Amino acid sequence: MLHRETDVRKDPVESGDNGYFRKVLQCSVEQICVLQTTFVLAIMEVIYINSSVLYVAHRPYNSTVGEKTVYAQCKDMPAVLIWYLGLQFINMFLGIPANLIVLWLIHKNKGDSSTSDIFILHLAILDVFFCLIPPLELANIVFLTTSSTWYVLRFFYGLKDASPLFLSCICLDRYVAVVHPITFTELKDRHHRAVLAIVVWIIILAYAAAKCVGNIPNFEKVFTAMILGAFAFMVFCNIAILWALRQSGPGRDEMHPVKKRACKMVLIILAIIVFNYFPPVALFPFQEYFSPDVFRCYIHYVAFGLMDFSSTVQPMLYLSKEKMPQSLNCCHSCTTHAQ
Repeated sequence: MLHRETDVRKDPVESGDNGYFRKVLQCSVEQICVLQTTFVLAIMEVIYINSSVLYVAHRPYNSTVGEKTVYAQCKDMPAVLIWYLGLQFINMFLGIPANLIVLWLIHKNKGDSSTSDIFILHLAILDVFFCLIPPLELANIVFLTTSSTWYVLRFFYGLKDASPLFLSCICLDRYVAVVHPITFTELKDRHHRAVLAIVVWIIILAYAAAKCVGNIPNFEKVFTAMILGAFAFMVFCNIAILWALRQSGPGRDEMHPVKKRACKMVLIILAIIVFNYFPPVALFPFQEYFSPDVFRCYIHYVAFGLMDFSSTVQPMLYLSKEKMPQSLNCCHSCTTHAQ
């Protein structure tokens, strides 16, 4: 209508009005374009913020080429990051030999091993692989900005994130042995435990592969649910075991040898739970109360640093309760025979 009237009307005043309307219309179109641009930028900013939240919700997913390194992003609070890398290298220098000794002891003591040693064996294997990553992690945090290294690291992170599943199996085995001894005797065949270990490995590898792919919506909730569920299950089993051991008899000497061994295992598991796995359980649900920078550069590395350090704590505590075979004390034996 407006265009058609413009062609018919020749009055200068009316033509001037048409020019005025055209200017108003042009300004309105420009304002709409500006609003659309602003809206798109706002959406992009929201997406970026959500991506940052996803980044700090769990172990980092990736780092785009051209961005700053993780160390540069946390340059205002580098102390915790340095502490975290120190723990990772302690894992490498102490955790690898300690876990290898655990594997050797389990192999040497096949005839007199505990039923839960099969889960300890697989847990030690997992920890040996995880303890190999500190050099790559150091290079990725301090020097590299490429995303390719994150694929490898995320896979190993996935292995470690799911390691509480093997601890849960150890707790379950000890719980059945102490609280339900008749059922434990019926299920003492190791084939049941081998099948359970295979199932756990399938779950762990599937989780690690999914984590390696990355960018799965709400995937961080899987870790939260897994760590909370494993923590609650282990605490329940250990409390039930300790309660049953307390009811064993009036004196310590009357406690059954199997229950004594289970008690030692319970203390080891409780120590690992409290020291290594309680921080992420206690801190991650309150992520929204921390600023993104504090959570990414401080809380994140404190929680995962303590959790990853279990790769050293677990074998050390296991070795502290095990009697070393005489073949390991060859020097002492040779000296005794010479005398």
